[in-house]
Amino acid sequence: MNDLSDFRKSYEKSELLEHMIPEDPMNLFHRWFCEVKDFGGVDEVNAMTVSTIGLDGFPKARVVLLKQYNEEGFIFYTNYHSEKGRAIAKNPQLCLSFFWPSIERQIIIKGMAEPTSKDVSDNYFASRPKGSQLGAVVSDQSEVIPNRNYLENKLHQLEIDTENTEVNRPEHWGGYLVKPISVEFWQGRPNRLHDRIRYNLQDEYSWAIDRLAP
Repeated sequence: MNDLSDFRKSYEKSELLEHMIPEDPMNLFHRWFCEVKDFGGVDEVNAMTVSTIGLDGFPKARVVLLKQYNEEGFIFYTNYHSEKGRAIAKNPQLCLSFFWPSIERQIIIKGMAEPTSKDVSDNYFASRPKGSQLGAVVSDQSEVIPNRNYLENKLHQLEIDTENTEVNRPEHWGGYLVKPISVEFWQGRPNRLHDRIRYNLQDEYSWAIDRLAP
């Protein structure tokens, strides 16, 4: 047995006290996101774990990149025909989580996912490098393929076919907006007495705020 019980650290870099808590969780998310970005030490501060309930009934988590956020929620992009997309189509209840060890913070978001408008998806797709656009067209995400060469050959042919043309967004590729109903902020503290502040969405879009025991 590999014993990991001695893997310990003391969390001492920050705190989350009542006077630091705004009424809207999106304001606190924005503050934390900017602080983590400015603090440094994170390669992709917008990396988040997306957890869904799969068609087989099992939860599945994977890391994707947050691409936009606003007062409505959080936006990421994917292939709607992928395992992730099919799971969301059946059950739009999902969980997003951010873990930023450099500043000892975590955010857990429960929310409802819905496809973004075509305009939002088109605008983001058009902003991507052409190589990323081609990759989205070439990849039948989550499908079984014979080997790596299969992908490379498809990409090479598509590069030839689109050498002097723009790449259009595939209809099956686009964004999801996750509208939060619960947002929990976790700040590591000494002696495992971590700060946990949870926002729960109420009627008329107000938020109930609770402190949770660590």
